[in-house]
Amino acid sequence: MLVRTIIDIKNGAKMGFSSLLRRSFSVWSGTVVDMGNKDGELRVFMVAGEVSGDSIASRLMVSLKKLSPLPIRFSGVGGPRMSKEGLESLFPMEDISVMGMWELLPHLNKFRVRLKETIEGAILFRPHVVVTVDSKGFSFRLLKQLRARYGWQESNGPLHFHYVAPSFWAWKGGEARLKGLANFVDHILCILPNEEAVCKLNGLDATFVGHPVLEDIVEFNLGKQALPHDLKIEGNSEDFRREYALSPGAAVISLLPGSRLQEVIRMLSIFSHAFDQLKDSIPELITVIHVASNQHVENYIDGVIHKWPVPAILIPGGHQHLKYDAYSASTIALCTSGTVAMELQLARLPCVVAYRAHILTEWYIQYKAKIPYISLPNILTDSAIIPEALFQACTPTNLASLLMKLMHNKRLQEEQIVAAENVIKLLMPRGVSKGGTVTQAHCGLDFCPPVIRQNNGQGYNGLYGGRKCPTGVYSGEPPCGLPLHVACFTQNRPWTRRRPVKAAGHISLSPAR
Repeated sequence: MLVRTIIDIKNGAKMGFSSLLRRSFSVWSGTVVDMGNKDGELRVFMVAGEVSGDSIASRLMVSLKKLSPLPIRFSGVGGPRMSKEGLESLFPMEDISVMGMWELLPHLNKFRVRLKETIEGAILFRPHVVVTVDSKGFSFRLLKQLRARYGWQESNGPLHFHYVAPSFWAWKGGEARLKGLANFVDHILCILPNEEAVCKLNGLDATFVGHPVLEDIVEFNLGKQALPHDLKIEGNSEDFRREYALSPGAAVISLLPGSRLQEVIRMLSIFSHAFDQLKDSIPELITVIHVASNQHVENYIDGVIHKWPVPAILIPGGHQHLKYDAYSASTIALCTSGTVAMELQLARLPCVVAYRAHILTEWYIQYKAKIPYISLPNILTDSAIIPEALFQACTPTNLASLLMKLMHNKRLQEEQIVAAENVIKLLMPRGVSKGGTVTQAHCGLDFCPPVIRQNNGQGYNGLYGGRKCPTGVYSGEPPCGLPLHVACFTQNRPWTRRRPVKAAGHISLSPAR
């Protein structure tokens, strides 16, 4: 069975009467496969609003096509990777790729129009399952309104999954907001080891499936003699340097300015001035600029790269091997905070993380955040192992200083490389049998990330009963195997759909031929 929705009477003693009553009235006794059998196909409506979400969703699509006993059809909103797997996007994904409170204001009307189009598209598609990936601002509004529409019109509305839990652990009052999600989200697919247990404590079904960036290991090492416990990716530095005719003495820095147009415009200007300060201090300085798979971003970088202060190589998005070859050829990296920080951990490439936003958004973050770091490696290790230049501290002079220090300090580089191995282990369920079943896995280092544990209002030490970090039972292939993130679709486990409350001088270097 793909998905089964049954009432879990045994949980009745642990929940309030109102919750149990709501759960009882929300039970749907069929299965998604039963619905698909009636229609002769399985329909999945998927929405991703970011480049990282497009990657996550496309891999999920691959897995669902492998596992589904029925022909499967997709609709929704996504990027090029999802389109490659058979999704015809309702509109360009870039139209909803906006992050930040004040940054959204100029795009609010377009955002509302696209939300309405997505709701109408989903209803016309009549999906059996709706899956949203990250982009919680758009995703949760969509799921809430869909549940209101389907919930009162049909008894057999679609199940709602959300991939990538909101970072409730990072914000004051964040955990309390989880309780409301259960009205329109049936299951959360979590990418951090602590999140599953906390979601469940707040009445929200969840499964820890590991961090999606780890699947880069599978894609990159496919067909290679790589050891399963060797959780890193080694690109080919020599091939890259030969391809781009780089001299042996060239000092290469990878630059990752972001995936959203707003942040790229803001960050690339700061980065440009930082490299202008570095060019006289670092001989033969070369920047490798990794361009996200976002048409607006690509067009913008193409239009401004002629002003870049040092020689630059542009690496287009979506080319995994070329990307990791570039990482391997680099000494250090400078990146805008985001998923790319985890890619650099896989590549064991020391980096500096930077971030700026609208001044009011920065003020809000500083007021509401309850953890001192912004990059996931620092959050997981509860240490400033990766230098961060945030908000007003993100200046060209400060960035140039941090890059110079990291570039010439082998000890600092080695500290990041050693820490990266621990960070990667934290993000991966383990306990894989020869048959490919993950059972009662816990996070790789036998403890919950300390910052996340300590900053919970109720105290994560009490939550986990000490240092253990339980994650649940999974069925799938070995670690990083694609089915890990669809295990919850394939198990006979209780699924509950709840009725909603009515809601309303530049040198461009080309490959040597």
